[in-house]
Amino acid sequence: MSTGINHIDEAAVKEHGVKLGNTANVQNNSVADVAIGVMIAAAKRFKEGVADIESGEWKFGTNQTLGQDIAGSTVGIVGLGSIGQAIVRRLKGFDVARFLYTGRSDKPEAISLGAERVSLGKLLKESDYVMLGCPFTPETKHLINKEALNKMKRSAVLVNYARGDIVDQEALYEALKEKRIFAAGLDVVTPEPLPKDHPLISLPNCFIVPHLGSSTLTTRNKMAIIAANNVLLALDGKPMQCPIN
Repeated sequence: MSTGINHIDEAAVKEHGVKLGNTANVQNNSVADVAIGVMIAAAKRFKEGVADIESGEWKFGTNQTLGQDIAGSTVGIVGLGSIGQAIVRRLKGFDVARFLYTGRSDKPEAISLGAERVSLGKLLKESDYVMLGCPFTPETKHLINKEALNKMKRSAVLVNYARGDIVDQEALYEALKEKRIFAAGLDVVTPEPLPKDHPLISLPNCFIVPHLGSSTLTTRNKMAIIAANNVLLALDGKPMQCPIN
């Protein structure tokens, strides 16, 4: 009952002739909402603001907890899939100046979305917000490592709504602690659940939520129905609603 299948031993599934299905695309809107939510929370320093209120140290004045603007920014999306496209459609209402994306090939939808395909290096260098939406594969493991983080702007915000292992979390911790990037907003981490004493949790500029991407009643009900239909159709020898070939 998920989109990702990186927790499945695909070789064993193929060897034993097991039919495999997922719940593709039904989560797109919910995940896009959460991605933008953690993006805003990280950029506007919600974590620090809430901590100030809870500790009774609410700051006032022109130099209170200052964040980053979204209007006029450049947003780079690593992997312009269906969720990335939903994010771009939403962010158009935030007056983003420029959308960049990187991937193996041109996306036809990018034309209508006004997104420009560039190299990963160019995206990291020029983006104010780096949004990670690529699948987790051996090639994308620790795609965002120390070298990649060093290419980003000091004012940049990293957002991960894909899979935790796409980011080298030790390198991210160092980059955030040393303020080599401004902040990070994470809906996914590794491991899950993240231990409460994990170093990332201690950072004021790292906003983490516990993999809430598809966590709405409507979305989870749709996922459950698709998963059930996949099973029933497979048992009847019919094509699944969402098969993995």
